[in-house]
Amino acid sequence: MVAEFIAIVVIAYLLGSIPFGLIISKLKSGVDVRGYGSGKTGATNVMRITGAKLGVLTLVLDVVKAAGAVMLATVIIDGDSGILTIGGVSVYWQHVAQVVAGLAVVVGHNWPIFAKFKGGRGVTAYFGTLFAICPPVGIFGAQIVALAALLSRHMSLGSVLGSLAALCFMIPLTILYNFPPIYLAYGSVVVALIVYQHLGNIKRLRQGTERRLW
Repeated sequence: MVAEFIAIVVIAYLLGSIPFGLIISKLKSGVDVRGYGSGKTGATNVMRITGAKLGVLTLVLDVVKAAGAVMLATVIIDGDSGILTIGGVSVYWQHVAQVVAGLAVVVGHNWPIFAKFKGGRGVTAYFGTLFAICPPVGIFGAQIVALAALLSRHMSLGSVLGSLAALCFMIPLTILYNFPPIYLAYGSVVVALIVYQHLGNIKRLRQGTERRLW
């Protein structure tokens, strides 16, 4: 099983490393988005620099690559692979594989080997993994992202609030409905990373100098 997990990490990281925002902006507009705006390759910066259509296309492709990484891990380590017990807590190996793939694809998205390790902030990749792991959680968080971003016109605020909302939604699912605790642990780690990646944005939001949508 070690070989399978190594394959999952490598494949998920390489999938995450595909800089769709950079590729799309260069092909369609001849622009390297890393030199403009936030310097990120994520959908928001692509939208600001090259327009809404290319931004949405980037968003969709980033979500698909992340969901695909988790789904591939689910196939490689199937439901019959057994249970891992740590400290009296049991978890299916398949769930471990999904989380490992999720972490790897988010890391690849943020620090892509194909774009000199200069990528996005992990939000779209995170939600892509949630759509594969537990669609209701991903959909709920995505709705909060959209609502907060549209009302405030700050995508950074929407991204942070939506990510936190998805994490909060996992808590009652874990306590009341036997949602795998490893998913909650995964969400906690990635949301902490997302908040860290947005510290500059949070500071500008408090100062009233954060860039607005449109």
